Amino acid sequence: MLPDELFKKIQGFHFKTRHMANDLFAGQYESAFKGRGMEFAEVREYMPGDDIRAIDWNVSARFGHPYVKVFHEERELTVVLLLDLSGSHLFGTRKKFKRELLAEVAGMLAFLAIRTNDKVGAILFSSQVEKYVPPKKGSPHVWRLIKEIFTYEPENLSTDIKAVLDYLNRVVKRHAIVFLISDCMDRGFEKPLRLASKKHDLTVIRVSDPQEEDFPDLGLMNIRDPETGQVILINTGSRVLRERWRGYRRDHEGYLSDLLRITGVDLVDIKTDGAVVEPLVRLFDKRRRRMV
Repeated sequence: MLPDELFKKIQGFHFKTRHMANDLFAGQYESAFKGRGMEFAEVREYMPGDDIRAIDWNVSARFGHPYVKVFHEERELTVVLLLDLSGSHLFGTRKKFKRELLAEVAGMLAFLAIRTNDKVGAILFSSQVEKYVPPKKGSPHVWRLIKEIFTYEPENLSTDIKAVLDYLNRVVKRHAIVFLISDCMDRGFEKPLRLASKKHDLTVIRVSDPQEEDFPDLGLMNIRDPETGQVILINTGSRVLRERWRGYRRDHEGYLSDLLRITGVDLVDIKTDGAVVEPLVRLFDKRRRRMV
């Protein structure tokens, strides 16, 4: 049984994300993703003008003359949300915590999916896969997803994106629309990302807080790592320390940008002090232009 305060918060959040999905940009989502999948329907005899790449050589050899495969547009799609619940998302210095921002983005995407009669599921992860919610349809299912995001307490607080991508590639057999929602502060997931980008339609949504870009100059401070629990004393006014942090951020930005560019995966940046809808609308517009 949820405490009344938490129940009201989730209920209000549920209403907000449903409203935004229904009224603001559901059409953009449908035009960006609908019709991307094709499913096999039948084989028929080759006719002049057919694409020779569609010839089914096994069937053609069996009957002694060419047959082609016929595909129909796959109207019902499956959306899978990979949701990072590691400790670094329990941070926020502006309007909300990163985990709240993650929940808001996930809720909108889930409502967009069911509005167009798609299934939606989620894989909650930290340094391991914490929970798998199989894809289903319907508003009650989205309510369950949102409740899980707000209330689930992960067993671990560190991050392993490789583990969740390996799990996705192993468990989700059919082509799916996949959104990885994370602050992406991890490395070593190049191989499963390449495989996932070939098997699925993958987009990375990176959530962040502006304060992560640089240390505030507040002198000596005890800093606690939310993923390891380690507490260290640092001098936030140190130029050397601040430059090292900026260098680390630049290096990681380059690593992620190069990886996503090579694999052809779209990146959407959403910050705790910024808009949520506009970056997603830009993604949908970009995808729609590519399909023309």
